[in-house]
Amino acid sequence: MVIHVEPENAGQGLGMTEELPNPESRTPGSGKDGEPPPEPPSDQPASSEGPADAAPSKSANKSWYVVKVQSGREESIKESIERRVKIEGLEDYFGQIIIPIEKVVEMRGGKRVDRERKLYPGYLMVEVEYNDRILYLFRETSGVGDFVGGSLNHAPPPMAAHEVERMLGRQGEQIPGISHGKPKFDRGDRVKVKDGTFAGMEGEVKELLEAKGLVRVELTIFGRPVPVELEYWQVEHS
Repeated sequence: MVIHVEPENAGQGLGMTEELPNPESRTPGSGKDGEPPPEPPSDQPASSEGPADAAPSKSANKSWYVVKVQSGREESIKESIERRVKIEGLEDYFGQIIIPIEKVVEMRGGKRVDRERKLYPGYLMVEVEYNDRILYLFRETSGVGDFVGGSLNHAPPPMAAHEVERMLGRQGEQIPGISHGKPKFDRGDRVKVKDGTFAGMEGEVKELLEAKGLVRVELTIFGRPVPVELEYWQVEHS
């Protein structure tokens, strides 16, 4: 009896090839043995490099400052500054400009008269990021003086928080008035403001505007003398 034994590599060299798995049977992107590759961690921090990084916001750097301007031109100077900011593309450094006013209700000749009155004639309150570009823009605008408290080599101090709150809170506030009478004080008298935005402050009478029923008092505001026009009834001898 003869027993035939097949060699282990009988299939080699006879055109027989190892059967390969069908590529279409694997899931696209799968790993070994059809298993899906591990998912990347979802909490992986994004790269801090590259141009896609957002620029830091400049709004946090804005503060309120007081700027001296030519009295009587506050509105036109405000418009000129706002226009130049847009032309020169400095919106990122600019917030807003306010001309502080209050509305006064008076009785004249038996009739009710409403009018607006500037609280700080010759001054603007500006919200900006103080830097060389903003400083140059203001200095090159006709009618603009300096930032109050600043000098050639020193930046101006921003307004205190309570000053900003008082200014914004009283902006456009309506206060009652009375018919005009004769003032009870003369030029040079020391008076105290008893009502309105400047209540409690003291100053010197600089001028009586009898035709308007106003008195011009010099008060110390932002560390420097500022002329303020008030109704007769708003002041009293100190």
